[in-house]
Amino acid sequence: MVSYLKFGSLLCFLASSLVLVRYFQKTIAFEQRTEVVTQHPSENDISNFVYLVTQEDKNTINKAITTIDANWEQGHDIFLIEALYFTQHRDISKKILSLLERKTNKKFGYDFDKWFHWMWNKEQEYPDSYFQFKSRLHELIDPKFGRYFLNREKQSTIRLDEVRWGGVLQDGIPPLRNPRMIAAEDASYLKNNHIVFGIEVNGDARAYPKRILAWHEMFVDTVGDTPVAGVYCTLCGTVILYKTTHNEVEHQMGTSGFLYRSNKLMYDQATQSLWSTLEGEPVIGPLVGKGIKLDYLSVVTTTWGEWKKRHPETSVLSLQTGHRRDYGEGVAYQEYFATDNLMFTVPKIDKSLRNKDEILSIRIPGETDENIAIASRFLKRNTIYQSQIGTVNFVVFTDTSGAHRVYRSGTTIFESYDGNSTAIDNTGNSWHLSEEKMTSETDKALKRLPTHNAFWFGYKAAFPDTRLIK
Repeated sequence: MVSYLKFGSLLCFLASSLVLVRYFQKTIAFEQRTEVVTQHPSENDISNFVYLVTQEDKNTINKAITTIDANWEQGHDIFLIEALYFTQHRDISKKILSLLERKTNKKFGYDFDKWFHWMWNKEQEYPDSYFQFKSRLHELIDPKFGRYFLNREKQSTIRLDEVRWGGVLQDGIPPLRNPRMIAAEDASYLKNNHIVFGIEVNGDARAYPKRILAWHEMFVDTVGDTPVAGVYCTLCGTVILYKTTHNEVEHQMGTSGFLYRSNKLMYDQATQSLWSTLEGEPVIGPLVGKGIKLDYLSVVTTTWGEWKKRHPETSVLSLQTGHRRDYGEGVAYQEYFATDNLMFTVPKIDKSLRNKDEILSIRIPGETDENIAIASRFLKRNTIYQSQIGTVNFVVFTDTSGAHRVYRSGTTIFESYDGNSTAIDNTGNSWHLSEEKMTSETDKALKRLPTHNAFWFGYKAAFPDTRLIK
C-alpha cells in the first residue's frame, strides 16, 4: 500500500496526470507478446523483467518470476527494484517484493528510499542489459525516453541506477523558449520583495521571477547577442545560466524528465544526450567524451526591488508565457519548499547543514578542481568574505537583499561595504560593484567570478568532495 501512496503522491505533486494516462495507454499497447523468455537476460532480451510492469496475466507473471529466479545474476536487483517501483498491481508487486527480499536478504518493504540508499552505497554491479531494460521500461511513459538509454552502455559517465524518472514527459515542464520580456515599469504584477533571478550578459540585464520560472524550470533565449539557457532545478534549488554554444555548435537544450542525485538532467535536441545541470556537460549519450563543457555565467538570487534599483533598464518576464499556470508568489512547489523533506533521495545525507539550507557555489572549471560551498547564512553575517580557491583569491559581497556577488580579488583587501554597490579597500580606495566586474576610482578592475546558489543536500550529493564554509 505504501508504494502506491508514494507513487501517487509523486505524480500529484509534479502535476503529471497526463503522464499517468499515457503510462496506462502504453502499458496496454506496448507488449502484446506474452511468451516467457527462458534464457538469461542480455542486451537483446530482458523481456521477463519488462513483463512485471506490462503484463497482468497471472500465469505470465508467475512464469516470468520463476525464470528470473532460476537465472538470477549479480546486478539484477536494480531490475526488480525499478519494476517494483512502477508496477501498478498489488498482487504483482507482492511477488516482486518477495523475490527481491529473498535474493538480497534485505527487508525494506515498499520503502524505496531504503532500497535506493542500499543500492547506491554498494559497488556498481548492473550488467549492460540494464540500459536496454531502462530504455524499454521508460518508453512506456514517453517514447522519447527510450532513446536516452538504448545502446548507450559505453556512453555514460554516471551510474545509471542513480538516474530516476522525475514524474513528467520530455519537456513536460515546458521550458520558456524566447519568452516575452517587458520593461520594469510595466511589471505591475511584481512587488519589491518578490524573489527574482537576475542576469546581465553584455550589458543586457534581465530578471526572471521565481514565481514564473519555478513552473518552467528553464528558459532558452538570446541575451546580449549570446545564446543562453537558464536552468532552474527546483528540487535542488539551483539556477545556472549557460552559454549554449560550444565550438561553434549551438546546443538546443530541454528538460529530460530525469534526475541524477535529485539534480535535473537536461537533454539536447540533436542527439538526445543527457546533460548534467550542475556541470553543463553530457553524461549519457553520444556527446559523452567529446570534450564538451558549456561555459556558465553568474545568476543573482535577489529581490525585485533590489534588482530594479541596480538595473532600472532591466527587462523582466511577462506573465504572458503562452501557458496557463497560477503564477502567484510562492505557489509553485509550495509544499516542497515549506519543509526540509526530500522528494527524491540521494546516496548520502550530509547533516553539516539542513537539506535545503542555501549555499553559494564557487567553482572555476579549467583552473582548479577545488570546489567550495559557503552557507548563505554565514555570508549574511559576513557581508565581506575573502578566501582562496586553488591559487585564486576571491571576495564575496552580500548585499542587503542577501544576494551574493563574487570577484577575483588578487592582492586587494577589502575593509568595508555599504551593502549596495560600493566597497572600500584597506588603502582607502573606493570600488564600484557591477555584474561584470568591480572598478576602483583609480580605474583598476577585478573580474566577476560566475557563481550560483543551491540547496546543500543536492550540491553535496553532486560534489561529495566540496569544502563547506559555514
